[in-house]
Amino acid sequence: MTRATTVRAVLAVAVLLASVFITLTMSPRLGLDLQGGTRIVLQARDTATVEADRETTDRTLEVLRQRIDSLGVSEPTLTRSGEDRIIVELPDVQDPRQAAEVIGRTAQLTFHAVEGEGTDQPEEKTPAPESTTDPESTTEPAPDTDPDSDRLTLPDEQGRLLALGEPRLSGAGVEDATAAFDSQGGAGWTVSLEFRKGAGQDWKKLTGEAACHPAGDDRRRVAIVLDEKVISSPQVDPSVGCRAGLPSGATQITGSFSADEARDLALLIKGGALPVPVEIVEQRTVGPTLGAAAIDASAQAALIGAAATALFITVVYRLFGALAAVALGAYGVISYAALVALGVTLTLPGLAGFVLAIGMAVDANVLVFERAREECADRPTRSLRSALTTGFRKAWSAVADSNATTLIAAGLLFFLGSGPVKGFGVTLAIGVVASMFSALVIARALTEIAASSRFVSDYRGVNGIARPGAVRTWLVRKDPKLFRKSARWLVVSAALVVVAVAGIVVRGVDLGVEFTGGRLVEYSTSRPVDVETARDSIAAAGFGDAEVTTAGDGDLSVRTGKLDNDGEHALRAALAEEGGETTKVRDELIGPSLGDELRRNALIALGVGVAVQLAYLAVRFRWTFAVASVVAMVHDVILVVGAFAWLGRPVDGIFLAALLTVIGYSVNDSVVVFDRVRELWGANRRTPLDTIARRAVLQTVPRTVNTGMGALFILAALAVLGGDSLADFALALLIGIVVGTWSSVFTAVPGALALERSAKAPPPPAPGKGKGTPRGKARAARRDPLDNGARV
Repeated sequence: MTRATTVRAVLAVAVLLASVFITLTMSPRLGLDLQGGTRIVLQARDTATVEADRETTDRTLEVLRQRIDSLGVSEPTLTRSGEDRIIVELPDVQDPRQAAEVIGRTAQLTFHAVEGEGTDQPEEKTPAPESTTDPESTTEPAPDTDPDSDRLTLPDEQGRLLALGEPRLSGAGVEDATAAFDSQGGAGWTVSLEFRKGAGQDWKKLTGEAACHPAGDDRRRVAIVLDEKVISSPQVDPSVGCRAGLPSGATQITGSFSADEARDLALLIKGGALPVPVEIVEQRTVGPTLGAAAIDASAQAALIGAAATALFITVVYRLFGALAAVALGAYGVISYAALVALGVTLTLPGLAGFVLAIGMAVDANVLVFERAREECADRPTRSLRSALTTGFRKAWSAVADSNATTLIAAGLLFFLGSGPVKGFGVTLAIGVVASMFSALVIARALTEIAASSRFVSDYRGVNGIARPGAVRTWLVRKDPKLFRKSARWLVVSAALVVVAVAGIVVRGVDLGVEFTGGRLVEYSTSRPVDVETARDSIAAAGFGDAEVTTAGDGDLSVRTGKLDNDGEHALRAALAEEGGETTKVRDELIGPSLGDELRRNALIALGVGVAVQLAYLAVRFRWTFAVASVVAMVHDVILVVGAFAWLGRPVDGIFLAALLTVIGYSVNDSVVVFDRVRELWGANRRTPLDTIARRAVLQTVPRTVNTGMGALFILAALAVLGGDSLADFALALLIGIVVGTWSSVFTAVPGALALERSAKAPPPPAPGKGKGTPRGKARAARRDPLDNGARV
């Protein structure tokens, strides 16, 4: 065993031990779509005097944090997103009505002197909204129609009109507010207020002025007004002298409060007014059963898909395939440990990305093994270890380029995606890095140790790479003239694009609520309810424009335009009349403004994805190869979207994640083919390019098929076991992998041939003879790694 192999083995063992330790001692951080709960996205809005910038948004966040902490929610999370958005995550909260009301209300608390009995009810003002469940409504009260008037005439607790003076004290002067039951005084539930230092003096002055009036006089009362409603108007105690006031600087709000009303009032007063108004632009609620089912389904899909992939590569590559399967298991442990150690929040799309990466992790091993097979076929007398080492060396450029394109797609998902889709980008990126480590370190160490064994070297049918595979042997024997008339393949691809575009035009793209705005709620009923009955019940409750469809195992999916939380509660009650106990499984509320933004960002993400892939390929390859690869990639995107249009499947954020992954996969396949074209063309500069392309395709077909099979096993398991949450994601990727495999051969290569006919650039340099490469170094680069250069 060489020193390099020893280093790889030690490094692999160290990383595996650390990963196992992390796996056994740390738990993953689950997103709300897996553990259940409510996620609310708030958009801060400018006012006439305050701009919703980073500073004011941070202060708004802190006010909201105080309110939510008092709700008693277990481990709530509040974070600022960008300059003016706040993300609120409330685990285990299934009914967001209370949370939305507490978040949205501004608690405009004011203290007024009572000037006497009111004689006339002023013109009624537009009431201030009490919650922001409507995405288009703001949370600040409607402005007074008469800004110059600070005096109010409002009914007290008994309905008698009181004439109130101007506000003498605001809620901002309250230091703390607590609810308590006054058992001794018999006042019931009360709210105790502690004033700040300066506000305490104002309170003392206000109560001192009121004490100058006789007991029983309305003017001896102090009115406490919350959002233009008198919640308490107590008399100042007779023991308080004129101008003396209450010296303690503290007071209690008394009234006919229930326990919940007292706690909510204390919570709102303590939270105070928001520095800027906020608007709910997104609200998602996921039931705990849906997340648990998704985790179970993904785990089953991962186990079944990984077992099928391991069995497949073992059958194809024998012993070395079995060692690659061991490295695949190590990859799973390492990538999971990395997710846990980095504190990555595992979302439903992220979980799907983790499972998908298992199937894609065999790509590097397949590239290396196929290269090693070629070396053994070209030089049958060379040692197995030498062929394996050469296979790793020659496959490196294709491995690096293909993984780089996938990382680009993952980066776009993270920076341009929204919500849970970001988690998919993170897990995909971690999976790519972990798969390269498992293939280039763990699998290489295992196969090099095995190749050093005389038994493995002598029995060539055992190791799996000393003999060419059946597919390669058949292709070499048949030697099909694929590109004799390459234009016909472009005609076939164009026809497929026409069919896809026809689906988009005729059937239309069913944009999900994430891109259109509105509300989508999924319910589970204890008694079966057919769609027509459910639609009639909902229409009778006043929701005639709601779309009702089936979802999952007998569940009902209801999609509407504007629907606040109270409306959702009424809708659920209408369903319960027919279906018995009705449980909310999933709830998505997207404001129209956010829907427009997400739709725009999706188009930007696709455009940037195409541009970045084109730029990368243009740097790494000839411009003709880069353009042909991007044309094939656009071809794949159109076919996937067209297939979903014909099938009537929804296009949402998870579909966007699948589409960007298809882009990376499509370019990945094209990179492998063109990397071989570049190598063969450089070594045979006088050979016609169509012949070079045919040879390159025939040599890389086994890799393309074997890699695609690994991903197909995983995706098929996800499509069958993943339920509605992951079925569309898996379907999009299944279609994308099939059309991507096709386009990398029958769209990208013919396209490159057509472009090369008009290009004037010379063929690429021979391997090792690039511009500026000294001759001696070129020779050294081509030397077998196990050859020390000695000759006799």
